[in-house]
Amino acid sequence: MITIKENNNNQTIPKLPAKPSVPRWLQTFRGITNPVYYLKKTQQEYGDIFISEFNNFPPQVIISNPQAIQELFTADAQLFDAGKGNYLIQPLVGANSLILLDGDRHLQQRKLLMPPFHGERMRAYGQLICEITKQVTSKWTVGQPFIARPSMQDISLQVILRSVFGLEEGERYQQIKQVLTEMLDTFNQPLSAVFLFFKSLQRDLGAWTPWGRFLRRRQLLDELIYQEINERRNQVDAESEDILSLLLSARDENGQPMTDVELRDELMTMLFAGHETTAIALSWALYWVNYLPEVREKLLQELNSIDIANADPAIITQLPYLNAVCSETLRIYPVAFFAFPRILKAPMKFQGYDLPKGMMISPCVYLTHHRPDIYPEPEQFKPERFLESQFSPYEFVPFGGGNRRCLGMAFALFEMKLVLATIFSNYSLELLDKVPLKPVRRGVVFAPNGGVNLMVKEKR
Repeated sequence: MITIKENNNNQTIPKLPAKPSVPRWLQTFRGITNPVYYLKKTQQEYGDIFISEFNNFPPQVIISNPQAIQELFTADAQLFDAGKGNYLIQPLVGANSLILLDGDRHLQQRKLLMPPFHGERMRAYGQLICEITKQVTSKWTVGQPFIARPSMQDISLQVILRSVFGLEEGERYQQIKQVLTEMLDTFNQPLSAVFLFFKSLQRDLGAWTPWGRFLRRRQLLDELIYQEINERRNQVDAESEDILSLLLSARDENGQPMTDVELRDELMTMLFAGHETTAIALSWALYWVNYLPEVREKLLQELNSIDIANADPAIITQLPYLNAVCSETLRIYPVAFFAFPRILKAPMKFQGYDLPKGMMISPCVYLTHHRPDIYPEPEQFKPERFLESQFSPYEFVPFGGGNRRCLGMAFALFEMKLVLATIFSNYSLELLDKVPLKPVRRGVVFAPNGGVNLMVKEKR
């Protein structure tokens, strides 16, 4: 810690959190290629509030204690620029994405986008989620190995396209599925993710280079999305409750509709944030449940206590152990290691430190979820901890918090539970990865190394 002391002019030197002595380039390299090692090592040396310096980022205070997280999440949102801190994903979602907005515009868009992800509208999608899961998993063959993540990505993408965007099966539907999957696969290795972190690498050097390939796929996806927007503008259905219909009919305070570019960016945000993250979480859940026989037995016992095939989806999503499995999955290896950062618009006293304007405050989800004082034996997968204890929204933060909490949180949990219940009530799976799996970087998120190798067994 840098302590307060007097200089020769009797001026107080601001007290700042400690920061690693290793050079910025090395912090950046470790943060991109091996963040678990970097975060754990730095926390061990400097505590749960420290400054990190990464290339192309302002200095950031990384926090992982609930008191600091609570102070940040409950502070006046006007003190921060939060959207600007997410510029890393602008190439994926566009400048008009909710994730990149601040102030009144962020608040207005958030109110506009919230209804489809909550309440009756969300529950109306329950049957469709189960049907899509059955359709995708029907391609699995007894005795044949398969990788979980692509299957889960297929399910979550179809859920987004059909239930949230109102797209029907057809040629454009299939094209969007294929192009989006290929586009996201551009960054499926830790080293390929450097293109998102370094703007100097974001140059189109031809179709065979990583960034050039990404740009061409993005352009093709844009064309498909704009085609859909134009068709739907000409045939607005007042009865439709999907998000695209709601956005098309929305008007601002001056009575103006959203532009095609604004619509495109919000749709890209939902496509990116609404399916990749859920697919990864489902893959982890399939890994843990099949890796630990006692977890699988408890889950199957609970699922067998009701008629899953004919049960109301709302009943399924209230099952306690199923909920605990999903929560523990999101705790032990969160899909995003950080909640959205906040950039100070003015100097601020924070947790006893004097932080200057422009400093970024980043809540670390991974380190918070691995605190032994909150989660004893944090490296162990124990769903029971969510049955025995209740954790505050500053201790369990897989969806961030405050005014930047993930809009799709309720929908993601709803989908996770229905997909897992449908799979485990219809299939007996064997895990082919007999060693502990670790998270690896996939763009800005973290997925199980290898995608989780499974095989369908004869169901007894």
